[in-house]
This record gives sequence, C-alpha cells and structure tokens, in this order.
Amino acid sequence: MAAKRIAILGGSGFVGRHLVAALTREGCATRVFTRRRSRSRSLLVMPTCEVVETDVHRASNLDAHLADCDAVVNLTGILNEHAGAGESFRDVHAELPGKLVDACRRNRVVRMLHMSALGVGADAPSEYLRTKFRGEQAAHAAQDAGIAVTSFRPSVIFGPGDSFFNRFAGLLALSPFVFPLACPEARFAPVYVGDVVRAFLTTLGDDATADQRYELCGPHIYTMRELVTYTARITGRRRLIVGLGDRLSRLQGQVFERVPGKPFSTDNYLSTKLDNVCSSDGLGQLAIAPRSVESVVPGYLGRRERNSSLGRLRASAHRD
Repeated sequence: MAAKRIAILGGSGFVGRHLVAALTREGCATRVFTRRRSRSRSLLVMPTCEVVETDVHRASNLDAHLADCDAVVNLTGILNEHAGAGESFRDVHAELPGKLVDACRRNRVVRMLHMSALGVGADAPSEYLRTKFRGEQAAHAAQDAGIAVTSFRPSVIFGPGDSFFNRFAGLLALSPFVFPLACPEARFAPVYVGDVVRAFLTTLGDDATADQRYELCGPHIYTMRELVTYTARITGRRRLIVGLGDRLSRLQGQVFERVPGKPFSTDNYLSTKLDNVCSSDGLGQLAIAPRSVESVVPGYLGRRERNSSLGRLRASAHRD
C-alpha cells in the first residue's frame, strides 16, 4: 500500500474503528481526528494509531495535523442534526469536505477517500441526502488540484458494533408485545462493514480508481419489515411487527425527533422515499464478493443476547 500515514476523520465511529484495525494490520500509521479522545479507547491500544482531539471544522487544526500525511479518509456523517456548532447536515456533510480539500491542497496530500451515501442528489427528498451530495461534489472537485479522490455510496452498513441491527435489537427488547414500525416497505441492500473496509483498502493503493464513485451493496435486498422481523427472530423476541402507513410513519418521525437521542426523524422518513439499493455493483468492480446478512449477523446479535441473559442471571443471583 503506497500511503504510509493516513489521516482519518470520523475514525472513532463504527466504520472508522474497523478501518483503523485493518490499516494497522497492513502496517500503516493512522491519525484519527476526534472531538472527544475519551470516546476512542478502543483505538488507543492500536500501536500505529494516533488519536488527536481537535475541531476538524477549523482550517488551522486541519493544517496542523495533515502536514505529514500521505492520504486522508473522510468518514464523517450524522443521521440527524443536533444543536451546536458543527452538528448540522450543512456543517458536516456539505461544508467540511470542501474545507478538507483546501487543507489537502495546502499540505500536498494527494490521495483522498470520501464516504458518501446511496441516493444522493441535488433534488433528493431529504436534507441528509442533499447535503451528502454537495459534499461528494466538493470532494471530487479536488481532482482539478491534482488530488486523487474516490468516493463510496453504501447501503446501510452492518457488522459488530453497528447502529442498525443492534439498535433494533435494543428497541425490540424494550417493546413488550407489539412493535410499531415506520416505513415497513422501505428497501435496503445491507452491506457488511468488512466488505466496505476492503473497498477502502483496495482503492487506497490503486490510482486507477481515482475520480470513481462506487455503490456498495450486499448480495440481497430486504424490506425494513423483513430486517426487523429477522432481528426479532435472531434475538429470540416474539413480537408482533405492525407496519405503519405513510401518514403514521411521518407522524412517528415528527414525534421521535423531539425525543432525546432522536431515534427517528422526519428527515429519516424522507430518506426512505428512495430505495436504498445499488444501481451498479461497486464491490464486484473491486473484485470483492459481498457477505450476506445471514452469514454475519447471528454471530454478534446472538452473542449480544447470550451476554444479556448471563447478566440477568448474575443480577438475580446477586453476583458481580
């Protein structure tokens, strides 16, 4: 792999942790930018990973930490907006990639990988998708400055530590008998995090992938109802999954976006208006055979349930 020191924005997140681990195995030095170093404990034990606490929205901070890097990976993204500086879709998705490109120019970083999303477009139904599109466009504009850019448009990403199957497993555990499900017929092609990481590693050292946009999907398409029903079965939760119609789905978004943590929002609802499936086979183009939901998810959801059951037994026996 040509790049020896790689800066990663969003490296303390789900995909980032898996990518840093893979790069460490490849012998690459990584520098992870994070707002809170205390939330990156799993990265601190990796011998070639440097965790830097900084505000990536400030140009001076980017310059301070990109100067000796060979490549940069932008994994930053938020599913919902929150109050505060740097926590809006515009800040994170649309404007930060442009700031990063400018910093790469100033510091002669010539390789950039950018995480986008399926369904992005100027006229996409949600602000999430529209701002993701603007960020992707800003990233690829770096080609004019001699920076080789590759971007990725994944469907929902799953794997150990994900926020999709694990989140629904937690919600199902809290729901006693009936589980009301918004947007039950929304379609997804979940892609395994290990395959996404392989796509990043493959393109990082291949100049022929510059200025390409790869759509990343798993081998099968499912509805939201099918994925939640599968989660219930794997975790042993007998629940009646009740699909909500369009009006009630929108209403759930309006209500839940006011709940702490925003488990669902109106913008999330609007994103489901587009099928989250690929129109081209990006993994195939990179010679990566995708792993299925059924071959991976039982391994970590089943373990989660066993650990939860063991915890309950210990509590009932008054043991630590």
